[in-house]
Amino acid sequence: MKKHLVMAVVPFLALGCGDDFKDENGDGIADGIREPDSVTVVTPATPKGTVSGQVLSTDLKPLSEASVEITIGSSADPLAGTTDAKGNFEFKDVPAGSQVLLTFTKAGYATLRASSTIPSSAGNVPINNANVSFGPVTLTRLDGSLRFLLVTPQGRPAANVRATLEASPAGTTILSNTDNTTRVMSTVVVEATSDDQGVLNFQGIPTAQELARYSTPGQLGTYKLWVSAVDSNSDGVPETNGYVDSYSASSVVASGTTRLITLPYSQVSNLPLNVEGSNVAMLRGASDSHPLRNMVRPGEPIYLYFNQPVQQSSLLVRLTDEYAKESLPVTVALGNGGYTATITPGNGVVQTGKEYNLDLRAVSAENGDLYSTRGFFFGGEPGSVSPVTIAEARYQETVVPPNLQQLNDGERVYITFSSPIWSPFESGIERAEVFFANDIDLNGDSRAGTALGELGYPDGFPLIRDEPVGPYATRTDRPELPVFGINFSGYSTRYSFIYTSGGIPYSTLAPNGVSLVVAFSSLGRRGLIGNYESIWGQPITADLTVTGIAIQPAPVTPP
Repeated sequence: MKKHLVMAVVPFLALGCGDDFKDENGDGIADGIREPDSVTVVTPATPKGTVSGQVLSTDLKPLSEASVEITIGSSADPLAGTTDAKGNFEFKDVPAGSQVLLTFTKAGYATLRASSTIPSSAGNVPINNANVSFGPVTLTRLDGSLRFLLVTPQGRPAANVRATLEASPAGTTILSNTDNTTRVMSTVVVEATSDDQGVLNFQGIPTAQELARYSTPGQLGTYKLWVSAVDSNSDGVPETNGYVDSYSASSVVASGTTRLITLPYSQVSNLPLNVEGSNVAMLRGASDSHPLRNMVRPGEPIYLYFNQPVQQSSLLVRLTDEYAKESLPVTVALGNGGYTATITPGNGVVQTGKEYNLDLRAVSAENGDLYSTRGFFFGGEPGSVSPVTIAEARYQETVVPPNLQQLNDGERVYITFSSPIWSPFESGIERAEVFFANDIDLNGDSRAGTALGELGYPDGFPLIRDEPVGPYATRTDRPELPVFGINFSGYSTRYSFIYTSGGIPYSTLAPNGVSLVVAFSSLGRRGLIGNYESIWGQPITADLTVTGIAIQPAPVTPP
């Protein structure tokens, strides 16, 4: 027993001396060892491996004479081989540990690429002659076609449109080595350009029948289509957007290989033409009429950004002042394929503190939709406040005799401010008041401050917002009409009051030299909450005075 035990231990001790190992056949295992382990394995100086596999068609028939190229590591020159009659291939003496890329090709079939690494060890045990198996490699035939008919949103053939089609999976392989098992798939990508009739014809792709049969639970046979955007006039702005969709191979088998595609509008289809951006807020389709968001600097254009392109020459713009008596000069230019417009008022037209009216019309180049709106804006610099003053006072002569160019009882007096103002009081008597100054006696009692509207009396003439809807009338047969119907902004340069006591007729007044005081300060004295405001949002709390009342002649009947 002891003698046998010693003999069993001695070889083990001898083999433990690594310097005494020999590997004459270069297989990485010490000669004479039938069951190698981490002690008896000799690391080969240049371990090698093999790469092998089999190439089949999708009906699992061997593909002979298929080309197989292998690129080892970063080598610039791949090695080439072909499959035998059974579709098999093998590359020997591939350096272990190297990354390999295999490319499988055969005329009339899809191309597949797959990569792997040649093992150089199994755990801590170095190995030689490791094998990486590619297979089976299956490749689809490229004898199918698929047609698409492209139509513009306006219903015309979409000619000269580029598109790309991807068919997948066009090839698969099961990649196996000692470390992992991976399923690799291939795709076929082809390009086409539509002809004059809008037909896209993709050739050299797997047939729908083969792709559908080739499907697996994890990968359905699918065609994926990408259609480029259409920019027929090469201005950088597409007339229609691109199109992307996927089609299962089984649906193509059931429904045919020609598909009709109506390309989408360059923006969301079936929406009305509208202005999405502008430095005049109320043109954006919103009811935002605040002057600071509708203020245009003198010399600055008005910018419009449409949600879809506008037909060339279809944009009509008319511009008037607050009274809309006449059209003011303005030029219009479309840009960016009709998506933008620049409206430029004539030189010196827009002035600080003035209100202007706009009438806009445009037609969509996509769906013929009509855009029509009327709005207003104010001249000025939002960050530069101008003080409000009274520009003039003027009374309207009536046709009731005597018409002696004097302010008579019952006539209307207009107060025109230097810039539009807003009133928080538009009902009842809760508003600013107007007084006659300079000791003017309105009721004929030879005393000042004893009648309505006399400075010093508690109550004056209520100041009424009298926002114009058109020019002053100068004739009775055909009164002047506005250039176009204008919208109320709620801000106005024109306010007015009625010169009347409501009882005993007041004295007539010669307009020259008469002073009027608009008492904004009276609001606080009367306990009213709120202030008149300028277009810059500044409260108006100080009294304003004007001397002299101009005459607005009464309308006349032409002879």
